[in-house]
Amino acid sequence: MKISVIGTGYVGQVTGTCFAKTGITVTSIDN
Repeated sequence: MKISVIGTGYVGQVTGTCFAKTGITVTSIDN
């Protein structure tokens, strides 16, 4: 599975890290 996290503030970073630890491919995007 692949997901994108739009916005890598505190919540986005923690969310992306949790998904990545379960084996999901995470792409983070921030402006």
